[in-house]
Amino acid sequence: MDVLKRIIERKRTEVEYQKTVVSQRELEQRPLFNRKPLSARDAICRPGSSGIIAEFKRKSPSKGIINDQVLVAETTAGYVRAGAACLSVLTDEPFFGGTSQDLTQAREANPATPIIRKDFIIDPYQIVEARAIGADFILLIAACLSPEEVQTFSQLAHDLALEVLLEVHDEAELASHLTETVDLVGVNNRNLKTFVTDTETSVRLASLIPDSFVKISESGLQQAESILSLQQSGYRGFLIGETFMKTADPAQALEQLLADLNQLNPLSQKQYIV
Repeated sequence: MDVLKRIIERKRTEVEYQKTVVSQRELEQRPLFNRKPLSARDAICRPGSSGIIAEFKRKSPSKGIINDQVLVAETTAGYVRAGAACLSVLTDEPFFGGTSQDLTQAREANPATPIIRKDFIIDPYQIVEARAIGADFILLIAACLSPEEVQTFSQLAHDLALEVLLEVHDEAELASHLTETVDLVGVNNRNLKTFVTDTETSVRLASLIPDSFVKISESGLQQAESILSLQQSGYRGFLIGETFMKTADPAQALEQLLADLNQLNPLSQKQYIV
């Protein structure tokens, strides 16, 4: 069984248990459920935005422990000071070492920055929960959802004033799952079955994504040169986690990346605040 199938099987059991612990009605009564979500689209596309969605991730199925020595509030606040446009917080515990409390702590530390709930969403309950824990947008992964589920889940997210990042891995997923009720389209350069990364995946799919969607490249992004090349292909956002988290100071790693980008393109009007 591939990694993605194992994650989804575990997730179904986990969600059904969570429903018995906290009802949807209880989620809707939490204080954060009534806050007005922020727009990831606006944060990524505003003039001068770095476009970086900086991720807090303790571990992964492919790498094991990446960094379990830093705190979520401190790290995410550092990301924002360094120039992140948005934040990504893993809330899957068995495979990625994250919790819902991580996202809530990041929300409290960064009230003015959009945060995505990074998880494997397979049930409407998780979307309601995302709003209740302070998320502004959610991830829907085409590889583990039907086109009908993407349509239903993205509409529910919009009903809750949350934006949606649809993640695809190839041409077939893009063709079958893209719908007008998503806001951002992410191309994951990591194959979720083999966990091998290749940024050429983003390059190949760039022209197939309509310009009405904000294009996001995800995974395997380490060098400023790669990001500059992807910007030239039409990508506005870049979801980066491991590159930052594998260092002792993730925020400083982001600051250095943005400094490298400015140095590569000194004549550009798009200089990043670092």
